[in-house]
Amino acid sequence: MRCEMRVAALFGAIVLAALPRVSAGQEPAPPPTVDLPPELARVLTDYETAWGKRDAAALAQLFAEDGFVLPGGRSPVRGRAAIQTYYTGHGGPLALRAFAFWTEGRVGYILGGYAEKRGGPDDGKFTLTLKKDAGGKWLIYSDMDNSNRRPR
Repeated sequence: MRCEMRVAALFGAIVLAALPRVSAGQEPAPPPTVDLPPELARVLTDYETAWGKRDAAALAQLFAEDGFVLPGGRSPVRGRAAIQTYYTGHGGPLALRAFAFWTEGRVGYILGGYAEKRGGPDDGKFTLTLKKDAGGKWLIYSDMDNSNRRPR
């Protein structure tokens, strides 16, 4: 029993020592940018372009027919037509970067950050879940983001 407790205590100490250290009130460093395969990078660049042009129709075409936008503080928006309506009037300068991605078969995700200008600090974070259409093109199944601004 004592040996098991010592092993558990040692394991706990190792885990705690391996965790990143952040002082109270100090923000952790943002994750580094990862390079995406071209077919996933296209999803982000097409999104940036459509958002920058305030082109709700082009934005909606990046989504699966049954895709979702999951806005904070609001009900989910589902389907291309509803997504186009939701995005009408939205847009402006946008730079997206990826923190992580994964794909397997016809599904995948991209986790990342967004800012108004490339190289600036992230204004927020996003998750895109993806699925491939019958032609092999990656489409957004769900889009969820949140701001880095602290609530007041």
